[in-house]
Amino acid sequence: MKIIVYCGASIGNSPEFEENAIEIGEWIAHNGHSLVYGGGNVGLMGTLANTVLENGGEVIGVMPKFLADREIAHPNLTELIIAENMSERKNKILSNGDVCLALPGGPGTLEEIAEVISWSRIGQNDRPCILYNRSGYYDLLSGFFDNMVSSGFLSDVDRKNICFAKSINEIQGFIENFKPLDIRKY
Repeated sequence: MKIIVYCGASIGNSPEFEENAIEIGEWIAHNGHSLVYGGGNVGLMGTLANTVLENGGEVIGVMPKFLADREIAHPNLTELIIAENMSERKNKILSNGDVCLALPGGPGTLEEIAEVISWSRIGQNDRPCILYNRSGYYDLLSGFFDNMVSSGFLSDVDRKNICFAKSINEIQGFIENFKPLDIRKY
């Protein structure tokens, strides 16, 4: 299985964020999965890729040319795909993966996972969408999605199709039991 991971180009200010990236990287490699990610060698992205590689796993990076030109591309990936721009990058990442998973990150990470979640609702993404929340980083976002339900902007069924996982076992169980949403009708 190819696991798409969205995460920060920084490591954040808690050691737990980097521990999360290492744990996910080891899980990917030890289970014979491949990592598909943004291609960076910095922050949690670098930690994650290095962990998968150090444990014998395959890592596919997708990076827009303007970022690769800044020399932040990871030099030791199994494969590095260069995209023309961010939109092409996101589409190539999604087309190369089977599961969408977010670790802690900034606005870019939030934008990428929110996009694939919204695409699920309209039939453009049939992959599980998971936010790894072991550290509690995504607690406020989870509450915001609950508020969308109570405010009538998100159905309960759609909300249940977004996983905020606190453990690797939760991630595995969600993937194994995942059923894509029915295409939303208006």
